[in-house]
Amino acid sequence: MATRTSFEGNNEIGVFARVTNAYALVCVGGSAGFYSVFENELSSHIPVVQCSIGGGRYVGRVAVGNKNGLLVPNTATDQELLHLRNSLPDAVKVQRVDE
Repeated sequence: MATRTSFEGNNEIGVFARVTNAYALVCVGGSAGFYSVFENELSSHIPVVQCSIGGGRYVGRVAVGNKNGLLVPNTATDQELLHLRNSLPDAVKVQRVDE
């Protein structure tokens, strides 16, 4: 069954969330309704993690990943990396891309 959601009136939810078959990243600072859609639909299957990357809410635009790993840009802080590593499954390797 399909579920509709939007982020503060914006239907481009891929900017604010990143979903793989092993985890879901959802930006912090969104409405409880936006986060709850992901939590209700996915949490029984995969972890749903609220996070920011580089202090921004656009996690879907700047992160890329699959069941094996997650790449984040060099703007990601050490604290954000630690949060992601602690929240995602052990099989997922989190790495910051440095130029």
